[in-house]
Amino acid sequence: DNPATQFNLKTHMNSQDLKTAIEKITQRGGLSNVGRAISFVTKNFFSKANGNRGGAPNVAVVMVDGWPTDKVEEVSRVARESGINVFFITVEGAVEREKHYVTEPNFASKAVCRTNGFYSFNVQSWLSLHKTVQPLVKRICDTDRLACSKTCLNSADIGFVIDGSSSVGTSNFRTLLQFVANISKEFEISDTDTRIGAVQYTYEQRLEFGFDKYNSKNDILSAIRRVGYWSGGTSTGAAIQYALEQLFKKSKPNKRKIMILITDGRSYDDVRIPAMAAYRKGVITYAVGIAWAAQDELEVIATHPARDHSFFVDEFDNLYKFVPRIVKNICTEFNSQPRN
Repeated sequence: DNPATQFNLKTHMNSQDLKTAIEKITQRGGLSNVGRAISFVTKNFFSKANGNRGGAPNVAVVMVDGWPTDKVEEVSRVARESGINVFFITVEGAVEREKHYVTEPNFASKAVCRTNGFYSFNVQSWLSLHKTVQPLVKRICDTDRLACSKTCLNSADIGFVIDGSSSVGTSNFRTLLQFVANISKEFEISDTDTRIGAVQYTYEQRLEFGFDKYNSKNDILSAIRRVGYWSGGTSTGAAIQYALEQLFKKSKPNKRKIMILITDGRSYDDVRIPAMAAYRKGVITYAVGIAWAAQDELEVIATHPARDHSFFVDEFDNLYKFVPRIVKNICTEFNSQPRN
């Protein structure tokens, strides 16, 4: 009915102690509340305090007798977005008296990272469970296929804040959008991986699309191409504030929040206070300046250290050169952080 930790990742440091501890586990009885168990594991088990290491993939092997007796789809989505690769081993079917508790008969296909059979095993009887050991170990060790592991490319909400002022011009605006598309292409995009949103600003601001609007790379790239040039003044401070309220307020709690602001001129309003607000809300800001942009202002907008988060280029046609550097810096920063 209710999950409880028997031992955590750092309790036992050698195979013999681990084997002894496993043999001491006693059966508790009750229902197969798999959803509750996955939720418990997501919240408690893979934490730094309980021995989780940032660089190692997180894997949960869930053994189910028959079917879960509670819902697993939503809690499994949260587990995926937290970077946990959930493998399901379903043994036998639900017994008669459990059948009326079954709420999601095809739970495994709803719950796993990819529905290609990689994450699930159906075992006919408990007697043949031992045959699953080697195939399971092989899959767990195939780290390239552990699609739920958090990487710098699949675990962010990236919001582009795009200057649409008069000084940009129609032709340069298309070049700017191509730069946005080229960065977006580098990430793994879906509703559970990286999500992309965009704001255009002049004196005013416009939400072009939010994080929850498109969930495939093709749809995102099409949406970027469709953004229409606005023309007007340059109120960068107001644009940052608007992006925090209209875009990043809808960011998911277990996603890294990244703002990439692109401007070609000095702002007519104050950028310091909105930049501080972004920092306090945990938004990592990259400032990209072109032509008449003020480098001192870019450094104020950018997250510290400015040398890693602010970029200046003399003309729009050279924007493309920054794509690999920005992606590399996003990944370097991600890999240097301790992760749960």
